[in-house]
Amino acid sequence: MRPGPKNLITDVPGLLVGQAHDTALRSGVTVLTADRPFTAAVHVMGGAPGTRETDLLSPDRLVQEVDALVLSGGSAFGLDACSGVADALRVMGRGFAVGDQRVPIVPGAILFDLLNGGDKTWARNPYAALGATALHAAATDFALGTAGAGYGAATQNWKGGIGSASAVLPSGLTVGALVAVNALGATTVGDSRHFWAAPWEEGDEFGGLGPAPRHPSQNAPLPHKRMGESTTIAIVATDAALTQAQAQRMAIAAHDGMARAIVPSHTPLDGDLVFAAATGARTLTDPLTDSFQLGHAAATCLARAIARAVFNATAQPGDRQPVWSSRP
Repeated sequence: MRPGPKNLITDVPGLLVGQAHDTALRSGVTVLTADRPFTAAVHVMGGAPGTRETDLLSPDRLVQEVDALVLSGGSAFGLDACSGVADALRVMGRGFAVGDQRVPIVPGAILFDLLNGGDKTWARNPYAALGATALHAAATDFALGTAGAGYGAATQNWKGGIGSASAVLPSGLTVGALVAVNALGATTVGDSRHFWAAPWEEGDEFGGLGPAPRHPSQNAPLPHKRMGESTTIAIVATDAALTQAQAQRMAIAAHDGMARAIVPSHTPLDGDLVFAAATGARTLTDPLTDSFQLGHAAATCLARAIARAVFNATAQPGDRQPVWSSRP
């Protein structure tokens, strides 16, 4: 496997990512969309998720494709970002056809960033407007680190953020990951700057430090955040033609990447979740081998994307945590 040309989820042809944030709010929204509806699935492993329209992503449901996927800050308030995206898509004429009406299908997930020092005293929920702004900004290039849904994110010991990575398989299939990292756990080993995801790093995409010389004991870690203040939410995507059931298997496999990059992960206090998206542009030539490799690539890309989110975070006035680059 090798990274795609941008090393972003948008290396999957047809996918676009848009982001918006509010500096005073210290929060934002990230939207994945495409020029046509795409197959989507989801798998939740955290104990405290916050979601919208994820039930319809089960393989036995009527609707098999979506128009966009949304990652947002703001806890339950951030779910309103999906409404803003849906409204904007409807104006564009997008959505599931029901008679003469169009109903955009926009599942989403949120992370908790309400106690990060931003101004949360809004009179009107700001997330719908942020969602619409993010959709209109959708493009193949987008910022990593302190941006979008990861603008106000934090981990156990560093600022979090938005990360992305991609891989091209020997079969020619492309896989990408997009993640907002706001984890209860740590992305680096002990007190070092070495990322847990280092064994899967491509080049020096997150510093090139390699694994820590010795892993310190990780026995019985204590939570450094309060209940409900965490969550890592992600999307893995491919250009393969997958059913919803096959896409869900890719999402399940991708959780391995989260566990490789965040220690501990999938805790009762996190809402860890992975969406999967498949554009259907390329037919599987060897369904067994291709599916096997897609899951592995999704996990690897997600681990790398998580480290890239923390690596690319930038300092902002009022930060309550240091950025990775600030420590020698």
